[in-house]
Amino acid sequence: MLRPLLTLTGGLLAALAVVSAQAKPLSQEDISVAEVLRDRALESSDAYSIVESLTVEVGPRRAGTEGDRRAVAWALQKMKTLGFDRVYTEQIDVKRWHRGHAHAEVVAPFPQPLVVSSLGYSVPTPEGGLTAEIVEFADVEALTKAPAKKVKGKIVFINRRMERARTGEGYGPAVQGRSKGMRIAAEKGAVALLLRSVGTDSDRFAHTGMMSIEGVENPVPALALSAPDANLLEAMLKRGKPVEVKLDVDNELLADGPSFNVIGEITGREKPEEVMIIGAHLDSWDEGTGALDDGAGVAIVLETARLIAELPSRPRRTLRVVLFGAEEIGLVGAKQYVEAHRSELDNIIAVSESDFGAGKVWRFDTRLPENKFDIADQMMQLLAPLGIERGNNNSHGGPDGSVFVAQGVPAFGLYQDGTDYFDFHHTPNDTLDKVDPENLKQNVAAWVVMSFLVAEMEGDLGRVPTEH
Repeated sequence: MLRPLLTLTGGLLAALAVVSAQAKPLSQEDISVAEVLRDRALESSDAYSIVESLTVEVGPRRAGTEGDRRAVAWALQKMKTLGFDRVYTEQIDVKRWHRGHAHAEVVAPFPQPLVVSSLGYSVPTPEGGLTAEIVEFADVEALTKAPAKKVKGKIVFINRRMERARTGEGYGPAVQGRSKGMRIAAEKGAVALLLRSVGTDSDRFAHTGMMSIEGVENPVPALALSAPDANLLEAMLKRGKPVEVKLDVDNELLADGPSFNVIGEITGREKPEEVMIIGAHLDSWDEGTGALDDGAGVAIVLETARLIAELPSRPRRTLRVVLFGAEEIGLVGAKQYVEAHRSELDNIIAVSESDFGAGKVWRFDTRLPENKFDIADQMMQLLAPLGIERGNNNSHGGPDGSVFVAQGVPAFGLYQDGTDYFDFHHTPNDTLDKVDPENLKQNVAAWVVMSFLVAEMEGDLGRVPTEH
């Protein structure tokens, strides 16, 4: 009886193996196509020419500016040239602001100039500028706890250093001073805010960026200091004498106006109503050319779609590239997109955004129901040879993608190496020479694997729990 039992067991195991193979969500044929796309991207993708075009032909493109309008026109034409089936815009409403000059100098006890940049939507100083003593705080928490009498009539100096990390995880703690500092300083009677730049470099460039302005009754001028100048003020204060700084800032809040999300689609052959969204943000800050933030992301997702569009047939469902507007001033394009398309969110199968520069992808994160993890496991077969490791299931799909995730949309995250990203972030030094063409090829190779397989897979990804 022993031999027949073994035969039966072997036959059963073989049958189970066949069933298991059939149950895999991604077919071997789909994986083979994705492998070809991956290798084609490594050999012949040209994302670099796209970001080169954007930075040279458009340049800075802060939301609501003439540069923003040129970027929208550029993106529409580029999508048409790259072979998208449908290209269109959706208008969004944005707060507009004009950046004027920003000057700062120590006037006592050791007079010398400081390198500064206005934070986004900062108000101007009174005509002729203002001069006041500075008061230092280690971080925004210390400012929050300080009595108003310590702050009133002074220039608040938040001296919080950002820690360098491959994941960029030092950004979250440091950026609190930028996002909340002016509001708290103004509420306590300060006349202005100086902030150690939220960055990891030692260059004499200041890092601009958005801050919270909604509902602030009496906003005050808010400026970022370059790291060397923050060090300078720190050293002066250690000498035990009051340090007085003069600020002269000329900015202007303008009337609200239009910007746009720019959208291109590769229309699905079988389920065109079901959509995989891949995105980047089209706007940038105005002091560099926005090559890393987020020109590289724009190039990566456009080139990914181009490669998929060159296949003999369209993927099963629609691949939609969304170049979000006004991300830098509060995810405005993504928020207004979700609100306008709320009734269609169940048809968005997944979302992912490239918005972390141009370093090599080294980690693959997801945000999927647990019963869909095998999809990620299959994708890893093609991502691992690119030097990518499996990450966690806590992806928010990128800044704009997080707005979709909050509504239960599954997400994928291809994490780039951000070791030096915050050396250049939001500075005049965010320029094309920081972008490595070979790194972009590796990015596109990873993105085309993920994007094609999600657009082509048989089943769906369900929904994920939302955070409250």
